[in-house]
Amino acid sequence: MKKMGLLVVLFFCFAGELLAEDKVTGMMKTIDEQMELGSDFTAKVSLTQQKANQGTKVMEMIYYRRDSDDSFLILMTQPEVEKGNGYLKFEDNFWMYRRNTRTFQHISRDESIGGTDASADDFEKRKLTELYKPETDDKGNEVVAEEMLGAIAVYKFRLLAKVDDVKYPTVVYWVRQDNALPLKEQSYSLSGTLMETSYFLKYTTINGKYIFIKGLFVDEFENQNKTMAEISGISTQKIDDSIFTKAYFENLSK
Repeated sequence: MKKMGLLVVLFFCFAGELLAEDKVTGMMKTIDEQMELGSDFTAKVSLTQQKANQGTKVMEMIYYRRDSDDSFLILMTQPEVEKGNGYLKFEDNFWMYRRNTRTFQHISRDESIGGTDASADDFEKRKLTELYKPETDDKGNEVVAEEMLGAIAVYKFRLLAKVDDVKYPTVVYWVRQDNALPLKEQSYSLSGTLMETSYFLKYTTINGKYIFIKGLFVDEFENQNKTMAEISGISTQKIDDSIFTKAYFENLSK
């Protein structure tokens, strides 16, 4: 998942015996391995967005994800004007559904969810090692620094995109040294402009996996708009295949 990869399930375990030049690759592999839940995932997601001169907007949704093929469905439940709207991803197709017109519109990965700073690709689960590669120095060694983030010892490293269809071509991570949980991420445009800063504030564990349940996302490019994401009501029970269909939305409209 790219971001809702980070907005939904994250990783556990840390390969502490890695050589320095291999440490970043090792951490990336750990992220990929530990994001493989091996089960479906259902949760309630709340997004509280603060925009300059626009006040606070709260959106709630139910998020369904099928682990076997990374299909997902987002059903909006609040506010009332958005209730029944939603988003469906199946194979390589993304659709936005509008209940009042009962229509589906094909969308791209960077489509905004309900007008918030979250986008469709934030809810995907895509392998980090397939999307990015570590920054290296002149000798080809992976670049990683040891820093303090507040009172917590972290590793800091930069990743560069190796495919075109990513939201941001450069990302920087701050990852705990003791358990490899990410605490902070910064995302940059192709020109090097800082676009977004993400803070991962709280995790829970289910079936031996760490799951991200609270975070703050700051739009650095536009007026410091902020979105607080909170995840609750998590279930890893199998989801009926009928959920991941256009017919599911259509039945809600009847």
